[in-house]
Amino acid sequence: MSTALSYYFNEDHEAFRQTIRQFLQTEAIPHIDKWEQDGKIPREFWKKFGEMGYFGLCYPEAYGGSNLDFFYNVVMCEEISKVHSGGFAITAAVQVFMSTPYIFHHGSEYLKQEFLKPAIAGDKIGCIGITEPGAGSDAANIQLRAKKEGDYYIINGTKTFITNGVYGHFVILVCKTNPEAGAAGVSLIVVDLNSEGITKNKLKKLGWHASDTAELHFDNVKVPTKNLLGEEGKGFYYLMGGLQTERLGGSIMGYAACEEMLKYGLEYMSQRTAFGRTINKFQVLRHRVAQMASEIEATKYFVLHTCRMHADGKYAVKESSMAKLLSSELADKCAYQVLQFLGGYGYMEEYKAARAFRDSRIGTIGGGSSEIMREIIAKMVIDDIAYQKQESKQENKNISINDIINSLPTRLKKEKANSIEMNVLLELENDLNYLIEIKNQEVSVQSIEQKPASIDLTISTDAQTYIDVETGKQNPQEAFMSGKIKVSDLMQMMKFGGLFKKL
Repeated sequence: MSTALSYYFNEDHEAFRQTIRQFLQTEAIPHIDKWEQDGKIPREFWKKFGEMGYFGLCYPEAYGGSNLDFFYNVVMCEEISKVHSGGFAITAAVQVFMSTPYIFHHGSEYLKQEFLKPAIAGDKIGCIGITEPGAGSDAANIQLRAKKEGDYYIINGTKTFITNGVYGHFVILVCKTNPEAGAAGVSLIVVDLNSEGITKNKLKKLGWHASDTAELHFDNVKVPTKNLLGEEGKGFYYLMGGLQTERLGGSIMGYAACEEMLKYGLEYMSQRTAFGRTINKFQVLRHRVAQMASEIEATKYFVLHTCRMHADGKYAVKESSMAKLLSSELADKCAYQVLQFLGGYGYMEEYKAARAFRDSRIGTIGGGSSEIMREIIAKMVIDDIAYQKQESKQENKNISINDIINSLPTRLKKEKANSIEMNVLLELENDLNYLIEIKNQEVSVQSIEQKPASIDLTISTDAQTYIDVETGKQNPQEAFMSGKIKVSDLMQMMKFGGLFKKL
């Protein structure tokens, strides 16, 4: 084992790798082509997968898990991504990285016993319902409604592109419980997919043929209120935390698929001859391989670094977004190059390069598109926006509005305030108003009773909301979308907000 690799994987991890690899070679790989043709994987296989403990590697023993560290999940994800079927890999990944974590972290004991425990055992298959016909990466724009009536939620709406949606047993449903509250009205509810009023429509896809993908329609579906995950209205926060794990899973799948694609391409190149020699002797192809291998190695170790951050409890939003962007884009690139190595054979269905080419394309779309990843990264790198766990927000009960206001001069980013002159009116409740003046890379603040005649920006909110946003307890975008903060000029607000360091 190399020194670099041993930093992430120990001997126990590698022993586990051999075990799951042997299991897949025996129980999965001989059937992959048939499962691709059938468009699904038999539930009996996932029961075996669960019995082997692969669904519960990092979960507590109380729920049937093995209570192991996160890098066992990394090994599992790497190995399922090397069987030449993205549809196979994503079916397990949805269970481990995208659905059950929400129940474990936010579910009641009832929900853990009813859904998490059988999911770990392989008796129930889960999925997550975020995307709608009119809302994808913009999770705050969810339209599916869950209206509370007594001890039930009545759910109406449609979800689409739901992996495991046809033969799955339950869905973590992202819905609006308070349509007027914007992002603050989003909740997560566990819904039994056999409930009356659910219609399932299996979708035909470019790739991932072994996985089922569904459009789910909910028509007055009754779900007990005890199926709510965590608190009502906190779903958006839960998603922001859960999506990091999902994107890490996608990143691992990406580089692992790249490694297997390159291996497959090299095997072909060592056998295929042209002009009296094997094609791995041609310099143009050798250099492409060298470039590809370098990019795979660099991306892999960045993803593993991000996995270690996650395992250590770090809220690595920037790193997870970068990892997902780089790994999924690279998988797309590698699939293209390997197909090119095979020439006409790569275009034939019986060669695995064709399947890899189809399967890799979804990586840059699902779990947050590459464009969304770039925007998240840009906000953090350019706009100095910080994303934090809700659970670990700074305690602010002893922080006053005066503390926040008085800190503005010391938090001004003078390099960004160059040539900027602004008069900002901060309107709080009880006629408490502050005039914030920015000029000559300096800030002056004064309490005022009457509004000045000339103002570039007016911010209206209450003192507690302003404190919560400044201290990181509340996401500023969520506060704005829910109407807790109102501004007179959105562009000026964006300029103003980017001028100050976070507390």
